[in-house]
Amino acid sequence: MQDSPETRNRVQHEPMWRPHQRFTSGELSAHVRRWLLDDGSLTGRLIEQRRGTFSVQRLFQGWEVPLPSEQRLLELGQRQLAIIREVLLKQGDQRVVFARSVMPLSSLTGDLTHLRRLQTKPLGAILFSDPNMRRSPFELARITGDSEYLPPQVQQPDEAWARRSRFDMGGRSVMVSEVFLEAFEPWRAVLPVHRTQRGKVSAAIVRPKH
Repeated sequence: MQDSPETRNRVQHEPMWRPHQRFTSGELSAHVRRWLLDDGSLTGRLIEQRRGTFSVQRLFQGWEVPLPSEQRLLELGQRQLAIIREVLLKQGDQRVVFARSVMPLSSLTGDLTHLRRLQTKPLGAILFSDPNMRRSPFELARITGDSEYLPPQVQQPDEAWARRSRFDMGGRSVMVSEVFLEAFEPWRAVLPVHRTQRGKVSAAIVRPKH
């Protein structure tokens, strides 16, 4: 990981993030809503699918000033630094999810100090193992396959669903966004909570009806 602020400025135009409640049934079908708003551990869901060995491919990790909407979601000042981490979640050779995490400097204290050096460990498994974790309601976006939110090597022909939320742990916050790529296959039914998912989720999240 780089020790000095990174000035990539890779993303100039952010996706249009909206609270999930603002999507109509015409925009967000019941089928998609069921898995997109699943508040369990995504790492656990992908492992349980058994579509190949689960792995994390790190694309970037370094200090940056978060994007404007990320600053608002995390209640950060305009110049406050955070570790930006961009990874691919893979099932075998298939790249199924692009994930972007924002970890503010002010949150990397105590038992979260080790997040500075995650390498290829899945962040989700760590967050969900915290019994005091709370998760904010999802914000969603429908992004084009060539959106600059996706790194060039991840871009694709078709549109993709994306979601993000804030994880709160004892006054410290981390944001995670996830873009579901072409090779992603939704689980057929809501799976049992994976053994790594011991965190508590905000009651404000509306679970999909079955």
